[in-house]
Amino acid sequence: MTTLVVGASGATGRLLVEELLARGEQVKIIVRCADNLPDTLKQNDRLMITEFSLLDMTDTELLEQVQGCSAVVSCLGHNLTLKGMFGHPRRLVTDAVQRLCSAIEKTAPAVHVKFILMNTSGNQNTRAGEKVSAAQSFIVGLIRFLLPPHADNELAAEYLQLSFDDNQKLIEWVAVRPDSLIEQESVTEYNAYASPIRSAIFDAGKTSRINVAHFMSELVTNSGTWNKWKRQMPVIYNT
Repeated sequence: MTTLVVGASGATGRLLVEELLARGEQVKIIVRCADNLPDTLKQNDRLMITEFSLLDMTDTELLEQVQGCSAVVSCLGHNLTLKGMFGHPRRLVTDAVQRLCSAIEKTAPAVHVKFILMNTSGNQNTRAGEKVSAAQSFIVGLIRFLLPPHADNELAAEYLQLSFDDNQKLIEWVAVRPDSLIEQESVTEYNAYASPIRSAIFDAGKTSRINVAHFMSELVTNSGTWNKWKRQMPVIYNT
């Protein structure tokens, strides 16, 4: 089985690629520049690297990337710089998700393709009936207005919810929502919940990037994990 990972040169995306390869999976990645990837990845014969800006690809080029993939994972995010947060493209994640899903649909896969989106615990899943305090709603509203990346994350998840419900037969999806991301060297115990169990603003938990990568790998390779969480937005916390 082959998995396409976009955002693979980022801190979490790279860990996901390493985990998938360790599980014996075939992996394709699209990165602007492969120079930042460790040599152990670049030399792995089960990894196919395409150096290109995803949004600059033609529809045909993108279709070739998703062709034959059983899963597509987006770990895309905005760089934490002024240009990355306020420059173009402001809808990097949403535009990428829409184009990838459109390409998947054009391949007319015989079975569902898994689409996994790395999102954020600050994104309230209102369609699942999640409620937050008035204070948190106000703060998130300010963040949405002032910081384009947050609105981008919300729109990307909303697109998957609205476009790919139980009635369509080409794409199944999961939007993974980690809480405050931290660095750890190895996988530790963690828990996944259908909705947040604490406030993302006033009582944020911790989620290590390597645990997020492990959970997303489980979604790709473990049918039981996938069937439990498909079409949901699980929130991940370190135990």
